[in-house]
Amino acid sequence: MVHADEIATTFGEQANAVRFALIPLIGSDLLKGAAVVFARCFLSDAANQQKPADELLSQFLCCPVSYIQQPPLDGSKIALWLHLQTGAVLNGSEGYSFERNGFTHYYTSDRGTEGDSYLQTLKLLEDYERRLSALNCRIENDCIRTWFFTRDIDTDYACLVKARKENFSQNGLTSETHYIASTGIEGRDGDACVKVKMDTYLIKGLEKGQLQFLYAKENMSPTHQYGVTFERGAYIDFGDRRNVYISGTASIDRHGRILFENDVILQTRRTLENVEVLLREADCGFCDLMQIIVYLRDIADYATVKQMFDEKFPQVPKVIVLAPICRTQWLTEMECIAAKPIQNNKFRNY
Repeated sequence: MVHADEIATTFGEQANAVRFALIPLIGSDLLKGAAVVFARCFLSDAANQQKPADELLSQFLCCPVSYIQQPPLDGSKIALWLHLQTGAVLNGSEGYSFERNGFTHYYTSDRGTEGDSYLQTLKLLEDYERRLSALNCRIENDCIRTWFFTRDIDTDYACLVKARKENFSQNGLTSETHYIASTGIEGRDGDACVKVKMDTYLIKGLEKGQLQFLYAKENMSPTHQYGVTFERGAYIDFGDRRNVYISGTASIDRHGRILFENDVILQTRRTLENVEVLLREADCGFCDLMQIIVYLRDIADYATVKQMFDEKFPQVPKVIVLAPICRTQWLTEMECIAAKPIQNNKFRNY
């Protein structure tokens, strides 16, 4: 996670500070030759900042970059989440994939164009299906993680959910099979006509049994019980490591009820408890976390939540952004990625 620490400056000055910090860092011994394979750029005002940010970052990031208006709550105008990968063979001809040990990894970042959030979601998913078909992949078998962003979560999300459910059902993704780990959250594009944006992560070459899903049913209900269609989390076993992807998680119980309305402290504690249970189901813990994104509905809760996360995760890369959550009573939500060394002779090494 890269942050601008001089916040009493212009957007151009903050963006340039990020660039001047990143270029030598990426090429340093500290990162051991790692390449950036995906980036998300959090902006405070996408309408004014998205184009100059793209012009700047495209000069040195040869990977998909997702631009989203989710203002960093430290008061800065720009922050970056970078996925860096050592030993990756980059390929710009197939949608900026990267390869390792026979696995091909694809990140995508796309946005809707015309119509309401329902039509834009359908079109995004249909276009994604066609793209996967050209790669000899399928959404139900190979897609690991999605992020859906809506311009106005309180008005657009219901139509997004409807379209996603219809598309998933057509592809055999149902409550009787499985869904995909995901986050659905408010986030704006610089173009006001864009109602929905979608980021995805896919791995081609996985064997049967490598991808498993997380439920934590003692703490949380299946999502389909309240009308949405995503998995609480997923993990992938390789011969030498386990990668864990926790979906957007909030203060909920095993009956699907929101807990601790209007109390951000108790909601944050319950959110952390739910995430910990999901990680435990993957035989992992907070000590295995690689990154955290925290979403807040109310900017006034920032100082309180920041203190809680800083105390619990002082060394974990994280960002806290303003992003209203899909149910209005939820004040905070988090997602995270974890990784843990394992030995599993059934699968190839990562």
